[in-house]
Amino acid sequence: MGYVLSREAFAAVIADLSKNYRIFAPVRKEGAGRFTDVDAVIYDYVCDSEKIELEAKSDYASKEFLTPLSETLLYFTENEVKESDLDTRPVLVFGRSCDINSLKRLDQIYLDNGLAKDPFYKRRRDLVKYVLIGCGHSYDNCFCVSMESNKCDDGYVFSIDLVEDNIQSNVPDKDFDKYFAQHCNDKKDVAPRYVKENEVKVAVPDSVPLSVITDALWDEYTTRCINCGRCNYVCPTCTCYTMQDVFYSDNGKVGERRRVGASCMVDGYTDVAGGGQYRRKNGERMRFKVLHKISDFKKRFGYHMCVGCGRCDDICPEYISFSNIIGKVYQASKEVK
Repeated sequence: MGYVLSREAFAAVIADLSKNYRIFAPVRKEGAGRFTDVDAVIYDYVCDSEKIELEAKSDYASKEFLTPLSETLLYFTENEVKESDLDTRPVLVFGRSCDINSLKRLDQIYLDNGLAKDPFYKRRRDLVKYVLIGCGHSYDNCFCVSMESNKCDDGYVFSIDLVEDNIQSNVPDKDFDKYFAQHCNDKKDVAPRYVKENEVKVAVPDSVPLSVITDALWDEYTTRCINCGRCNYVCPTCTCYTMQDVFYSDNGKVGERRRVGASCMVDGYTDVAGGGQYRRKNGERMRFKVLHKISDFKKRFGYHMCVGCGRCDDICPEYISFSNIIGKVYQASKEVK
């Protein structure tokens, strides 16, 4: 069950929710794109429903609240260490099906990938509830249907679909029903929209033979890829980070420790003590990233890491298509068999 609301009624719902929740949603930033006359859709805190971008796919993923690009974890002096403060107000994160499905991947790595849960991720994760933005159509470069992340039946407190200038909301969480009921008296049968077919389709190999891992198909990306790392930074399932200590004084005894997003595609990612460096070539880095997303992660956890959102294709300055690479790996694996 759900509601069909006017724009004005939906604005009132968001205003009421803002009294109890911080709302983290995609927002169109004019002129903030890669060129001065290009907009960017990025995540930000909002209180006004009109600022929430419901039609365009966001350029960056909704994970930015859970895994900020740069986050201070703790402060230290010569004699003590203090964990950084965190705003503990609950947060509503607005995301599409691929974003909500990506949450399973993030939780797997940060909460269920070792003997202990990551405490800094968990304290943020405990604050979050997701709002589903329905997809009435497929977007450029999306292949979410192939990755089975085009739909989510749970994991959200309510959904939003912009249909003919009205907002349709399915509200499975009874705690949120009150926010809608006071602005819309009639309940209706509402189901969130989801993509049933993408223009881009991929076939993922069940296994990748060793001969494909060492195949020359990766050499192409040694010259094409410029190792900028943008594909990793916009990806909703990339989880790598590095640690940085920032010192406030010359004696090096007062400062802060930061967790900073890292990219397997950039120089320095595989540097080790003694000057060693693994995967020096960009083609080798591409191989590592691709096989991790469509093979290695599944071997360990039983499902693919990639959710097919297509953001890596959208942002690549060299127009390298991740879906095309998957196709090449599939074809090469098929030929070996």
